[in-house]
Amino acid sequence: MPPTLASLVHHSALKLTVRAGADRLDVPVRWAHVSELADPVPYMEGGELLLITALKLDAEDPEAMRRYVKRLAAAGVVGLGFAVGVNYEEIPKALVDAAEAENLPLLEVPRRTPFLAISKAVSAAIAADQYRAVTAGFAAQRELTRQALSTGPEGLLAALAAQVDGWAALYDASGAVVATAPEWAGRRAARLTADVERLRDRPAPASAVVGGPETEDRVELHSIGTGRRPRAALAVGTAATLGTAERYAVHSAIALLTLTTERSRSLHAAEQRVGAAVLRMLLAGQPDHARAVAGDLYGGLLDAPFRVIVAESASASAARAHADGHARVQSAKPAAAAVPAASGPGGDPLAALAEVVEAAAARAGEAVLVVPEGERLVVLAGDGGAAVAACGEYATGLEAARAAAVSEQGAGEEDELVVGLSAPAGPIAAAGAYKQAEQALSVARRRGRVLVEHEQLASGSVLPLLADDAVRAFADGLLRALYEHDATGRGDLVASLRAWLSRHGQWDAAAADLGVHRHTLRYRMRRVEEILGRSLDDPDVRMELWLALKATSTEPA
Repeated sequence: MPPTLASLVHHSALKLTVRAGADRLDVPVRWAHVSELADPVPYMEGGELLLITALKLDAEDPEAMRRYVKRLAAAGVVGLGFAVGVNYEEIPKALVDAAEAENLPLLEVPRRTPFLAISKAVSAAIAADQYRAVTAGFAAQRELTRQALSTGPEGLLAALAAQVDGWAALYDASGAVVATAPEWAGRRAARLTADVERLRDRPAPASAVVGGPETEDRVELHSIGTGRRPRAALAVGTAATLGTAERYAVHSAIALLTLTTERSRSLHAAEQRVGAAVLRMLLAGQPDHARAVAGDLYGGLLDAPFRVIVAESASASAARAHADGHARVQSAKPAAAAVPAASGPGGDPLAALAEVVEAAAARAGEAVLVVPEGERLVVLAGDGGAAVAACGEYATGLEAARAAAVSEQGAGEEDELVVGLSAPAGPIAAAGAYKQAEQALSVARRRGRVLVEHEQLASGSVLPLLADDAVRAFADGLLRALYEHDATGRGDLVASLRAWLSRHGQWDAAAADLGVHRHTLRYRMRRVEEILGRSLDDPDVRMELWLALKATSTEPA
């Protein structure tokens, strides 16, 4: 504890006597200062014990003493030491009354006690307090280090909470609570998720102080990590402002957690390289080799059905669609040039999705394989697990945010995600699952959706896919000659073809739908064959014509 007026009064060598303000002696003393100025306030910082002999003061004037003492109290002076036997044989009553009125402690200093002795006592007590704080800080650092090495972040948080006489919580990169100490602090920590998310958006290192009725105490938030984006966050809740020893403990915890997360970053990079190798082997049809490489790291993921997630940023996906369309015109090969992934205002959308998926898997104790692949992100996650659910919830949130932006501003975010999700598969069918995810991604891209599951395509209809511009262009080209024939008023070949195909080539039924004789319909179908140069006996031709009619129809599919 720092020195107080009470500790100075009880100092046997100083022989100080209390003349006023006896109930305020527990106030800490920051320094002892000697000043004979009539107005020393401009030179005060607050927390001082002011020592005077009243050399330039009219200490017997009640009005002058009231003004003098009032200014000292307003400036934060914690006490006044008056040396007797120098200019006054005893403390004047006017000064005593003024000190009592302001409740400012007034100490009588005997002639045999020099002011220097008081200054030395204060200085020695401050130095001793600082030494105790530093010593306690080093002891806390040793204990925190021991806990971090032996029990991990959970033990470190428990030791930190004990050191600060409060609570501590650790958050992951997504802002979710990872661990708390004591356990009852989990509910308080969860209330700070929004504050942690705001802190995450600031470059590391960053800190903030929050408090109020919602938190029930004073809470310090500190980002953890050395990169541009924090890897975690630490919350420390206490009933009052941290002291020097407690501050040492918090800084030590931040340093240890930073080392842990940076080590985790290196391990994560190594795991990601292993994951990329496992993914390549699975897609190459080598599940046994993939299992051997996966080992304990990803082996559990390959022992149960998993899903493949393929994600792109919306801008990169649009560019890929344009490049793929151009490539189909030029050659049968896919475009070779990579399209750079765009980053939205909040950062790289693929990195944000990776954080969400990995954090959900970590909280659930699941294995998840996350592989950045150029402008794409590929994820293998257990079917029905937390990672897949988190991906779906994240996509739903983006859909809702975009809808709100369109409703309010007429436009949504440009750098959202486009995600395709495969059906459940095993290691042998990994390549097929990857293809399914790509197909779902392509449909999501065309429909302007954030996420599409491959199973949704199987349970839906193929007709919405005909909305593609390339399909419509093909349909218009295929049917143009028939529309031109009908435009001359020489018949209604398009309507006749639609009725005949809808009745599966049944002449009587189709003719009845059109209100014509079946011979008339037969004649029209021969004209269709002549104009198109195709035989209606060919099922492929009938299929193409039916889809072309659907694609160009103005009626709802």
